[in-house]
Amino acid sequence: MDSAEEEAQLGLDSDENSELSDDELQEAFAKGLLKPGMNVLVDKSKTFVNNVEGLKQCLADFRKDLPWVERLDLTNLPVQDVLSKVEGKVPNGEVNADNDFQREMFFYRQAQATVLDALPLLNKHGIATKRPDDYFAEMAKSDQQMQKIRKKLISKQMILDKSEKAKKLREQRKFGKKVQVEVIQKRQKEKKAMMTAVKKYQKGMTDKLDFLEGDQKGKDSSQGNKKVANKKGPNAKRKYKDQKFGFGGKKSGKKWNTKESFNDVSSFRAKVAHAKGGQGGKKGKGGKQNKRPGKSVRKKMKSRS
Repeated sequence: MDSAEEEAQLGLDSDENSELSDDELQEAFAKGLLKPGMNVLVDKSKTFVNNVEGLKQCLADFRKDLPWVERLDLTNLPVQDVLSKVEGKVPNGEVNADNDFQREMFFYRQAQATVLDALPLLNKHGIATKRPDDYFAEMAKSDQQMQKIRKKLISKQMILDKSEKAKKLREQRKFGKKVQVEVIQKRQKEKKAMMTAVKKYQKGMTDKLDFLEGDQKGKDSSQGNKKVANKKGPNAKRKYKDQKFGFGGKKSGKKWNTKESFNDVSSFRAKVAHAKGGQGGKKGKGGKQNKRPGKSVRKKMKSRS
């Protein structure tokens, strides 16, 4: 079978770009009609079209014979570099594109030359170049819109403040929790050290009682703090009450002992003093106090009577 017959079977003679289905390709591959190297992609070189006449025609269509006031275009060279002239340097007119400072200064001097050339032309055509003294600019947005913007900015600021406060509170809580954990760990450590020292002392491994000095030191420090507080004197509240109500004055002395009251033993009761008579109520047999009957029993007793 020649190549023409193979192309006819594959359908390549009608259209080179026709796409075959998967079933057709599998069938052709099974028959041995597909061979490596039959389909090779060839990169075609891209041709660039430089239509100079067409570009010039487009440029001519863009150009319109308008007055300068409508165009406001200026093309000029930069002004003379005064600094170089004063320093005695003669500029050669070339700008180094890699030198940022030199390049920016060139742009600056060119803009300066444009302003010097444009101001006389603007004055000639009656275009004002200075803002009048009584000029008031009109806002592009209304007062209502600006109020809305202001409210929105305030709400955003309030949200930011709330988030900052919440962040600070979280940090404070974390710090407080950290301090609490440290205190608990310190107490556990001290307790463990105390228990270890007690066990050593019980087993006879040591005869020192230094572990008991910790509590004594704590008590001494608390007592020392109380003494310092007492040395400071009464607080402001106590001083105010003393100033307002006084110290109460001299007491009447009714409960004070005298010589006569000390020698008077008429009210002495031996049974009460030596706990022989009991405290109140009558006693029945066996020295036990008579208990009051319950409420139901008392009601029955009343009903019987």
